[in-house]
Order: sequence, then C-alpha cells, then structure tokens
Amino acid sequence: MITKEMIDRINYLYHKSKNEGLTDEEKIEQSKLRMEYVKEIRQRVKQQLDSIKFVDEDNCHDDCCHHHHHH
Repeated sequence: MITKEMIDRINYLYHKSKNEGLTDEEKIEQSKLRMEYVKEIRQRVKQQLDSIKFVDEDNCHDDCCHHHHHH
C-alpha cells in the first residue's frame, strides 16, 4: 500500500539525489520504492479497467440507442 511516508521518502531521495547524490544503499532503496509504487499504480489502473462494463449495442433497447433508428 502506498503510504504518505512512502511518498515522502521517494520525494526526499529524489531531491537528495539532485542536490548531493545518494549512497549505494539509498539508490537501492529508491529503486525498490519506485518499483513498489509503480506496481501498485498498475494494479489500481487494472482494477479500474476490469470494472468497466461495455454496453453491447446489439442488446440495447430502441429508446436508448437512437443512432440505430432508420426512418
């Protein structure tokens, strides 16, 4: 789970890397944090996509699919 502390640590390491550089241990930590963050974001997006229901236009009632009317 992405926590505020995790975000704060990612931001801290990013700024430290730009200003003074990171130790090897911090570089490894930064890499792990970023991978965990991206993994969770991907899972959230997948869950959202999996929950989308597509309307099957062939099964739609006449009153909701006006573009199928032929006059």
